[in-house]
Formats: sequence, C-alpha cells, structure tokens
Amino acid sequence: MKSGRPGGPARDRATPGCVLALAWRPLPDRTLVAADRIETLAGTGILGDLHADACSPRQLLLAGGPAYSDLALPPHALRENLLVDFDTASLGSGTVLQIGATVRLRMMFQCEACGLLDTVQPRLARRIGDRRGMLARVLTGGVIHNGDPVRDLGLLESPWPDDWRERVRRVVEAVPADSVIEYRQLARLAGIQSSYCRAFPRLLAGLGTACAAKAVAANSPATRPRWQGEGLFGRW
Repeated sequence: MKSGRPGGPARDRATPGCVLALAWRPLPDRTLVAADRIETLAGTGILGDLHADACSPRQLLLAGGPAYSDLALPPHALRENLLVDFDTASLGSGTVLQIGATVRLRMMFQCEACGLLDTVQPRLARRIGDRRGMLARVLTGGVIHNGDPVRDLGLLESPWPDDWRERVRRVVEAVPADSVIEYRQLARLAGIQSSYCRAFPRLLAGLGTACAAKAVAANSPATRPRWQGEGLFGRW
C-alpha cells in the first residue's frame, strides 16, 4: 500500500524508516542540542524544549535525510528535532507515525521555508521547496532514541492545510459562539508567528462579519470569554 502527499513522491509503508539523529532546543536562541535520546510528552512536545506547547501544532519538526544529501547541507541546517532516512515531502497531513515501540506523532503541515535558510546556503529557501520538513504533534509520549524504527500507520487524523490563512480560518470557525479569541492566541493555535497578527483584521474581514467578530486584539473591550483553544486538536 502507498501513502503520499498530493504532488509528492509516495512512500511504501511496508518499508520502515528510522531515526538518523535527534536534537532539541532548550533556550530561546537558535542553538540546537544534539542528543542520543529525547523524551516526548503526549499533547505537549519534547520535554524541556522551547517549543513544547499544548496549544501549538508545531511541537516538533521532522526533516528527511535525502534533502540533506541532495543539497549538501551541514548538520542541523533545517533546525529539525528528528532527522529520518526518508523524504518528509512524502508525508500527508493527518498521517500518524510510530517511532520505536510507543511514541506516536501526528503530522500537521509542511514547515514553511523561510529566509533564514538563506544564511545556510544562497537561495536555499527557494531551492528546498517542500522538503524543509513536517511539523508534528505528540499523540503518545515516550522516549525516542537514535536508530529507532519509524512506521507509517496511515492517515488516522484530520489533515491541516499548509496555507496559514486557511488554518486561521478554521481556528476562528472553531471558536464557540459565546466566546472570542485574542489575536496572539489565534496565531499560536494556527501555528504562525505573532507578527502575523497585524494581517488578521484585513484577513478576517474578508471572511465575513461572523468570523471577524470572533477575533479581537488583547486590549479589546469585548466582554465575552476569551477562548484558549480547548478541544481544538481533538476535533480537527
């Protein structure tokens, strides 16, 4: 049986992959710490990692060894937590991977190739395309070791779109009718930087008055309860 992302190469689930390298980021700078093992927590991410966040779809990043080989990249150039021996562009959103005996990861969406990659190699952000890596949430926690086998369990969860605008729309539509969501929390749940908040008023206005009324700035006088995203990742 084949599993593949539309437009990307298919990968045979019968052929297990494996973890080639692990890293985590304990401090709010760009330093990654290589590790032989990392501990993951269900619904949170990597224990002690800067990006461990129950409200984020970006708890960890998987990158593929083939991208490193094809583009002659130095170690950790893609800032991944898990380096695997297959191309992550073959993964579809909603796919669940089992790492080792217990850990299960839900693939969320492709990581956008940002301009920071160009500090590694000229025009790398353009050349790498959709091979930067796949962002994921932890469904079942446990310890991941270097060399652990990786199994593709198939499309078991709802897919999330790669387009950040579509993710914003879906999060806003999930806000309960009696609540509102602040812009920063909306960005957090949609998996984008808070700098995107300045684009929200125009974007939400284009989605209609019902959507626009559900999202507010932090200093808004709106008296309705602020929704934090409870249950979002369980239903969508």
